[in-house]
Amino acid sequence: MSIGTFIIALPHFIIGRYQYETSVRWVVNSTLNPSPCPVGSPSDLAQDRKLSHVPATACEGDSNLSMWIYVLLGNVLRGIGETPVQPLGISYIDDFASDENAALYVGCVQTISVIGPVFGYLLGSLCAKIYVDIGFVKMETITITPSDARWVGAWWLGYLIAGVITLLSAIPFWFLPRSLHIPGAQGSEKCTPEQTSFIKDPHSGKHKYPADQNTTFIEMAKDFIPSLRTLLGNPVYLIYLCVSIIQLNSLIGMVTYKPKYIEQHFKQSASKANFLMGVINIPAVALGMFSGGLLMKRLKLNIMGAARFAFGTSLIGYILSLFFFAMSCENAKVAGVTLPYISLDSISYDKHSVFAACNSDCFCSESDWDPVCGENGITYVSPCLAGCASSSGSGKNTVFSSCSCVGEAGNFTASTGQCPEKDDCDRMFPYFLALSVITSFIISLGGTPGYMFLIRCIKPQLKSLALGFHAMATRTLAGIPAPIYFGAIIDTTCLKWGQKRCGGLGACRIYNTTAYRIAYLGLTLSLRSISFIICIPGFILLSRQLRKEERNAVHGALANGGTELEALRKEEFVVSNSDQSQQTADRETRL
Repeated sequence: MSIGTFIIALPHFIIGRYQYETSVRWVVNSTLNPSPCPVGSPSDLAQDRKLSHVPATACEGDSNLSMWIYVLLGNVLRGIGETPVQPLGISYIDDFASDENAALYVGCVQTISVIGPVFGYLLGSLCAKIYVDIGFVKMETITITPSDARWVGAWWLGYLIAGVITLLSAIPFWFLPRSLHIPGAQGSEKCTPEQTSFIKDPHSGKHKYPADQNTTFIEMAKDFIPSLRTLLGNPVYLIYLCVSIIQLNSLIGMVTYKPKYIEQHFKQSASKANFLMGVINIPAVALGMFSGGLLMKRLKLNIMGAARFAFGTSLIGYILSLFFFAMSCENAKVAGVTLPYISLDSISYDKHSVFAACNSDCFCSESDWDPVCGENGITYVSPCLAGCASSSGSGKNTVFSSCSCVGEAGNFTASTGQCPEKDDCDRMFPYFLALSVITSFIISLGGTPGYMFLIRCIKPQLKSLALGFHAMATRTLAGIPAPIYFGAIIDTTCLKWGQKRCGGLGACRIYNTTAYRIAYLGLTLSLRSISFIICIPGFILLSRQLRKEERNAVHGALANGGTELEALRKEEFVVSNSDQSQQTADRETRL
């Protein structure tokens, strides 16, 4: 895991320095600043644009190897290193803990595994405040702030810190014993009557390969396919697997883009969004998982009880999540993007042009994103498109003057950065956080009972295989595709795209918040709705299986009772015959 973490951070040291689009210059010992509104002939404009694209020639020397390969390789190694902790660690706990304590212990492990992301989000919040090229550039030359859409934090620093911590945590694993003493006989004896009905295994309850017996890879491979066929032949396990994949698609997509949703919808910085996720949301999830395990122990829930509990909490969380649709905010007022130049009063999402009569004398680039805030409270895409003729100051303190688009008189000023948005969203944001905490807690209450249902619906012999296959299926079919198609759908709501250094579309600078909210929440809740529908046949099959098992148990008890009664009669007959023969022998002895 440590090696994989370091590999993920490697692209930062391979690619060049981050270059963002800006018209603000850091000028030392000079009072002359270049005009943000270049005026000249079309030939001069063509020459200027040619010179502005000079840095793109450096792309030819960049490595042809895509950076995502390093991230993929790092995550593969991290997944391999995580296996001894989960799922094998969960299987080990259920093997050596009593039935009543297993749910609590698994809940503790799940809770501890959630505490890690708390520190991860806090570390991410700290790194997001630090500029990506810290230590490689002079910070006084950086003209953007963490609240700017062009800001990129030191994402690689968190991976370096996490890699060192992971390497230190790997040391105690080397001191664990090769084998542990099994406290009492545990095998088929631990298999409850409910468990025996789910997977029909013609073999005995003992493990085919004991822990102290060395087996070859070929022997285990021969037994793998029949075991997997037996596992997937269990309809309850198969339905649970499908429900888990769909639910995790919804969960992973929601969690991945929730900080971005907070940034775009409630105008918060990336650092603050990560901080709130780590301090508020994740602890609520951890508390919910621990409470779910504690409730399962107190209520002594069986398989059906655990399934109903997990389904009920998920349904309540689904209903509460519908209220997020009512928490709407308006878009930022950006001239030429969300507002037409001719009418700067009402927000409109129609196709607008960033060019107008007020900036027609300036030769401006349509693709640049260098926002400035005018005195009228309207954000303009760049100082050039705001019609600003001159500027004073340097860096973050640059002030643009004689901006013809800001006011009719043409002598209005503008400052760097977007205008702060102060509206109903400031009052609504605390309610959003409160509802988010409540829904996260309620949904996570069913996490531990749902996981225990997965463990209890299979035989102990197939437990490790079932947990491993479940982890592989959910991470392959949910962890990989969910962020991809969530991101693709969210990108359809983009109003203004940035531009890469080497050409092509870069990151989205501003979204249509209304369409973003509908796409983000609608997709999340739609996936949950599908999972609820699939749960219906699962409950039907589970109840039928349990009723069948009860009938088999009753018939078995009656059959065992009749057998015992017949045995008692035979025993009495034998005893009576022996008594008669003994009496005859006694008479003969007396004679």
